[in-house]
Amino acid sequence: QVQVVESGGGLAQAGGSLRLSCAASGRPFTRLSMGWFRQAPGKGREFVAAVSWSGGDKFYADSVKGRFTISRDGAENAISLQMNELKPEDTAVYYCAVPSPTGPALTFSNVGSLALYDYWGLGTQVTVPS
Repeated sequence: QVQVVESGGGLAQAGGSLRLSCAASGRPFTRLSMGWFRQAPGKGREFVAAVSWSGGDKFYADSVKGRFTISRDGAENAISLQMNELKPEDTAVYYCAVPSPTGPALTFSNVGSLALYDYWGLGTQVTVPS
């Protein structure tokens, strides 16, 4: 079983920045691919960004490309999402997600599929007032 915990988030003005962090535990000695999704009020959960277990492959939704940066931190299974140039439409609950360690590798075609991710955090709120 993998436990996923997010931190960070909060309130930022339009044009400002926030940083989210996520740590996954429960699978020692195994590097995990990890990703971020978000869900705005009244909308479905949508893909934001993901990084492969090696850190060599990074994926972004078009809506955040050039503004958000996903990175692997020093710990074995910890990632960050640096969010710059925030917009009111970035307001959402942000969820960290982890695919099955035995599942397929992340690709451009599957990375945005909710079904790929077996483990989810409880989410952290990001609010950018208009």
